[in-house]
Amino acid sequence: MGLGYRRATLDDLPALTDVMTTAFIADPAWGPYSFPDDARREQQSSAFWEQGLRAALRFPWTLVTPGCEAAAVWIPPGEPEMTPGQEREMEALTERMLGAEQTAVVMDIFTRLEAVHPHDPPHFYLSLLGTHRDHRGAGIGMALLADTLALIDAESMPTYLESTNPANDARYMRHGYRPVEQVTLANGHRITTMWRDVPT
Repeated sequence: MGLGYRRATLDDLPALTDVMTTAFIADPAWGPYSFPDDARREQQSSAFWEQGLRAALRFPWTLVTPGCEAAAVWIPPGEPEMTPGQEREMEALTERMLGAEQTAVVMDIFTRLEAVHPHDPPHFYLSLLGTHRDHRGAGIGMALLADTLALIDAESMPTYLESTNPANDARYMRHGYRPVEQVTLANGHRITTMWRDVPT
């Protein structure tokens, strides 16, 4: 497809937040399971994603289509997704919005995913890939993934991701990913972790 991409900056944060809010609003892990209040889900999700995206933008590896229709948020090798301070801020924000009991549900997702996240060999981590709902269904997200994987392949680095929606597993596999294991959430939903070696 080849829409091209550019590196996002803090000026893109509002558009990036809209992309992830609309992309994950119905996600099995990050949708109603995390934000069960139908009336406030979009507002709460938006605040949650803005905080996480702001943290990721400390690296130059959030890549977007030219008009920010889709975004791929990569965390470079050896780096945490958030600093300890940013993690505390995220948890505090979530508790203000959701209360302690529901915050425990959200934090449990992070805990379970972190427990299986590999640290060796060094790799790029695809934290988020999303397409704004106004542009869904045109293949933009997967085209962006292909373009950004080519950039990472030039670095000769493998990549890792967590597929929270089973509908996306086959799409990732077409781009060279293989399933590694499944992480089962407290409600029984399974997240598939996936690994992609450096192409030879």
